Formats: sequence, C-alpha cells, structure tokens
Amino acid sequence: MEATGTDEVEKIKSKFMSAWHNMKYSWVLKTKTYFSRNSPVFLLGKCYHFKTEGEYRALHSFQASSAGDGSNFDKINTEISGNVEEFRKDFISRIWLTYREEFPQIQGSALTTDCGWGCTLRTGQMLLAQGLMLHFLGRAWVWPDALDMDSSDSESWTSNTVRKLTASFEASLTAERDPKILPRPQRGPARRNWDVTEMRNEVYHRKIISWFGDSPLAAFGLHQLIEYGKKSGKMAGDWYGPAVVAHILRKAVEEARDPELQGVTVYVAQDCTVYSSDVIDRQCSVMDSGKAGTKAVIILVPVRLGGERTNTDYLEFVKGILSLEYCVGIIGGKPKQSYYFAGFQDDSLIYMDPHYCQSFVDVSIKDFPLESFHCPSPKKMSFKKMDPSCTIGFYCRTVQDFEKASEEITKMLKSSSKEKYPLFTFVKGHSRDYDFVSSPLHEENDLFSEDEKKRLKRFSTEEFVLL
Repeated sequence: MEATGTDEVEKIKSKFMSAWHNMKYSWVLKTKTYFSRNSPVFLLGKCYHFKTEGEYRALHSFQASSAGDGSNFDKINTEISGNVEEFRKDFISRIWLTYREEFPQIQGSALTTDCGWGCTLRTGQMLLAQGLMLHFLGRAWVWPDALDMDSSDSESWTSNTVRKLTASFEASLTAERDPKILPRPQRGPARRNWDVTEMRNEVYHRKIISWFGDSPLAAFGLHQLIEYGKKSGKMAGDWYGPAVVAHILRKAVEEARDPELQGVTVYVAQDCTVYSSDVIDRQCSVMDSGKAGTKAVIILVPVRLGGERTNTDYLEFVKGILSLEYCVGIIGGKPKQSYYFAGFQDDSLIYMDPHYCQSFVDVSIKDFPLESFHCPSPKKMSFKKMDPSCTIGFYCRTVQDFEKASEEITKMLKSSSKEKYPLFTFVKGHSRDYDFVSSPLHEENDLFSEDEKKRLKRFSTEEFVLL
C-alpha cells in the first residue's frame, strides 16, 4: 500500500512538472530579429544581400535596422524585396524540430515530453534533417508554402498555450490521463496544381519529417535516439552533449531499415581527426539490399572552440564553415541550452531554437500538418555567447565531393589557425594505421564497440584535448 501511495505521489509530481514545462517552454513571444542592411547574411552556404540604393521597409516578422542609427527600414523596392523574400523562404524551408508533449510514452520511463532535457537531441535531429534534405531535395529546394507562415502563427501558438496550460493543471488536479485540449484551428493553403517534380519533392519533404516523428517506430525519432543513447549510459530525462548526439545519430542511420536511407551513411570524427580512408570505405560499402554504389556521407566533427569560454579567434573559421553549401549546420548553443546554428551576419550567429513546447503530431497520418515543423522567424546570438562544445556537420554526395570538401576545409583550417594546430584535421589513411580501433562491433546486443564506449564516456563529460 505504501508503494502504491509513493507511485501516486510520483505521478502527481510528474504531472505538475509537465504543466510547469508547458508554461516555461510554450510561450512564443513576438520578438523581432533585426538584420543590418549593410552586411550580407549567410544561411547554410547561401548569401543574401539586403542593401540597395532605394528605400526600405520592414517585411513581415523580419525587420532590418541601420547599423549606424538603428532606424527601421521604411520602404523596400523590388530588388531588395526579392532578396528578403528569398531569404525568408529559404530559412522557413529548413526543418524545425522542437520540444513536444503528449507523445507516446518513452520506454523505460513515464515521460511523454522532452521539455527541459531534449534540446540537444532536437538540434541533432535538425542537423541530420538538413543533411537528408540536401540528399533527397538539394540545396536549391524551398517549401512552396513557406511564405504562408506569418506572425499570426505565433499568436495562435501563444493562445494555444493558454489552453494547454489550463488543461494540464486541470488534468493534474483531477488525475485525468489525457487532458482535454481545444483543438488548434488548422489553416492550410489550398493544394496547387503541382507538376511531377513538385509532387515528388512534397513526398520527400513529408517523408523526411516523418523519419523524425515522436513515435517508437520513427527511424530518427526521439524514442529511437534515446534507445541508442542508453548504450552510452544516457537515459530519457538526461542532458545530452553535442558529441554524444553525433555518435547517436551515426548509430541511428546505421540501424535505419528504410530502403530510401540505404544510400546515406554517417561518419563521426575521432579525437578531432577525420580519417579519409575510413570515410571513403563507408561511402563505398555495399548496401543492405546488395546493390553496389557510392553512398553519400554526413560527416560530424565534435570540437571545442576554447576552454571555459569560446575563443573569438575561431569566429572566422565558424563563419567560413557556415558559408559552405555542403555544411549542414552546427549543434551548439549556450551552456546547457542547445541551438541549431545555420548561418550568420557580422559577428552574430543565426539559429533555430528547439525550446518551444508544441503538441504531438502524428506523422503517420496522410497530409499531417506541416506548419509546426517550420520556424517562421530566425534568431540571432553573439558568437561570444556560444558554448565552446559543439558538433560541426558536412554532407558529401560522392567520394569526389568528399575529397574536394576535405581540401577546401583544410585550407580554411590552416588559414584560420593562429596556433600550431588547427581545430581539427583531415588525415590520409585509416584510423587503425594510427593505432585506433575504428570498426564497431555488429552484434545486436552491443551497438557500440568498447572503443566507442570509452570515447562516449569521455565526451559525455565534455572533456576535449585542446591542442
């Protein structure tokens, strides 16, 4: 009887914590991000210029301010309008993955939300999603409905928060298992007369998002990532560092069984070193279907940009990385608060924030709503505030692309390094040639090799060798 009473107390405590997290992470403030008209804006390798000889005006939720006097743009001509529109369309088209609530219970826990602890897993998902978008859709693709997202979406999210918060507290007090929440009105644009290419792109757009759904069956969903994280000693509710998430993403891609994903592999750099032969071996490995062919590779490089604080000497390198079209972003953020960095202007990083609690969306249903998977407005943060621990990601479709990228990044590393050693290096040969054990064990009951476990344990405490 005593145990039953304790369980009830824990359930009530869990409900109140869930309600608190709903309140803390569900409010979407209508803050405006200001962009300078005098400096280019970079977003995952694409450059946008907002400067023109004419007059300017603020456009939707994007405002630009004069670097000199801070005044807002008043008018905008066709030339700049097109460029701002293109930037908005490009940014909104990136896949945004945030805290969710009311999803199926995570195995081995009572959790039905990742509020307060899952932000690094979410930013890792965003980085992997960008890699898959490059693979299936290409960098030029944009969501046709991107510009239908406007500030009214933020208002509806905020009003929906009131309903969610009220319902959560009522459920806590009445011990209801499923809080009754008034449904959020769905606003969807009418289906266009799409051509074959647009229809194919829409299929992949939805398919990529479905792989990140919050259900146990989704290949890269939170439930699966947590299962792989258990092998490195992480549990649901724990905080995950960017290096550990890199290894979890690699395992998730390796274990994915969808035939569409057989042409993609993930490589994680070892001790700030990318071993070229190991990468090429992964790209040339035979697919599960038995088909021969080169796999595309997503390269993840866990690094540390300084000691306790980020070293500003690395700013130009980070800018250079985000200027590359095959960059898929950076998992980083502030201490204990992860963001997905996708671009920059001047000395400020542009990012997507996973710290919004949204309701569970069942991505298995036909034509599930897409709007909550796309961020209507970017955020900016000074590079100086960035936590030094981060993971950088690149996508290379072919072996030739990888060789070209490694040469280009090596030059960038050398030119940006003021010290004797660069931030990370590309080395010819295999890791085993340097007395490393790189081949993971393939037994189903042991997803990580002993070498990987040791490395993950070290990464989990965010200890890096600073050269």
